[in-house]
Amino acid sequence: MINQELLILQFQQKDVQAYEKLYNAYCKSIAGVINTIVKNPEVTEEITQDVFLKAWNNAASYSPSKGRFFTWLLNIARNAAIDHTRSKNFKQSKQNQTTDFFVDILETHDDLNSSTNAIGLKDIVYKLGETCKSLIELLYFRGFTQVEASEELNMPLGTIKTKNKICVGQLRSILGL
Repeated sequence: MINQELLILQFQQKDVQAYEKLYNAYCKSIAGVINTIVKNPEVTEEITQDVFLKAWNNAASYSPSKGRFFTWLLNIARNAAIDHTRSKNFKQSKQNQTTDFFVDILETHDDLNSSTNAIGLKDIVYKLGETCKSLIELLYFRGFTQVEASEELNMPLGTIKTKNKICVGQLRSILGL
């Protein structure tokens, strides 16, 4: 079995086989996070492919000293999904949604989506207090801005920013980072 660091180095050197191995290793987890935000399997698939293409094109910018490869991919995926939800086409497509779309949002409001747990994050986030759990779900899993989270949680924006730093610090502590 090839070691992870070597595989990533080969990926950075544009080795197609390394790309395929990393894609197969991470695509389901990345798609799960994206789908939590966009809630559309077809769009999720398209964004997932775009994420891996962006990672491929920007592989040289990844540095193990700044974090894990999966975290780097996850950030690309989260940003791509949020960018999509802020796009004009996405907003227009949501103007005539059926009630099923909105019922699903309400059902997952207090609970992290099961696709998130595919990468083990749900269990880790559940170790945090209720405020952190709610805040992290809104900001990182549902793609809210800090302003939107402030409105949703009925907290001042400054409090959201401070609590976000505290909660992320607690997550890092749990993960031993």
